[in-house]
Amino acid sequence: MPDHDPRSAHHPRSSVSYDWSGSSLGEPAGWPAPLRVAADLLLNSPLPGLLVWGRETILVFNEAYAALAGLGCGRVPGGSVPSVLPPPLSSAGSALQQAWAGQPGLVAGAALGFRHADGLREHRCDLHLTPLPDGGGGVGGVHFLLAPPAPQPVQAEPEPDNASLRILVVEDNLDSQYLVCEMLKAFGHEADGVAHPDDALKLLGERRYQVLFSDVSLPGMSGVDLARRALTDNPALKVIFASGYGDSLLRHLEFPYLSLQKPYELDQLQDALAKVARQPAQAR
Repeated sequence: MPDHDPRSAHHPRSSVSYDWSGSSLGEPAGWPAPLRVAADLLLNSPLPGLLVWGRETILVFNEAYAALAGLGCGRVPGGSVPSVLPPPLSSAGSALQQAWAGQPGLVAGAALGFRHADGLREHRCDLHLTPLPDGGGGVGGVHFLLAPPAPQPVQAEPEPDNASLRILVVEDNLDSQYLVCEMLKAFGHEADGVAHPDDALKLLGERRYQVLFSDVSLPGMSGVDLARRALTDNPALKVIFASGYGDSLLRHLEFPYLSLQKPYELDQLQDALAKVARQPAQAR
């Protein structure tokens, strides 16, 4: 069953609209000015609310709260000491203690359970607590407003650094080639492996790869020369080199690349893929 919408049956009210003679508060004419003002604001609010006055916990609540609270609520507009704390008070926790000390408080996303004839109903809201002065420099009560939960800002999901890539692995050691391809597939990438630069050029002409992951030392052609030829046809191709002989062959290259020193760790390969995916495409 949907929660009651207090706006649909709201009529202007104030403290003088009710007979308080039988309540613990007595007639409004004898109330402290802060209580009278707060009660008028509360009773004329379309949102569910209640106020607690005095340490003996005298309650005042509006019609919207009465409709929401159901069987757990006394006669409108209150003015009685409850035998059981209402759900807003029992859910306020430390925020209520802070309000009694003079500090406004907020309990975001409070789940309040109210008992009705058809069973327990849950109402989720933000509890706003406001201290009420007693007219003598202290805190005489606390006002509770049950507001709709504030919408949470929608945060864009960050794009993973290693989003799925189409990778060509060029490695003449077949065991290493197989292992690298399997690791890349385990990371969620597409990977093809070849042992010879000629086979690599053939695949590069047939398919659109995003990353060339090549050993520097290859039969017939270096990985550097292979990358140059590949970039001529596909300037957007990203390049990662693997070398067991240091970076001496990779100095002063005219295109961006990353390199891994053999043997490399699994996380080094993942990091290289994340970095190379962020590199801007090479202009023609």
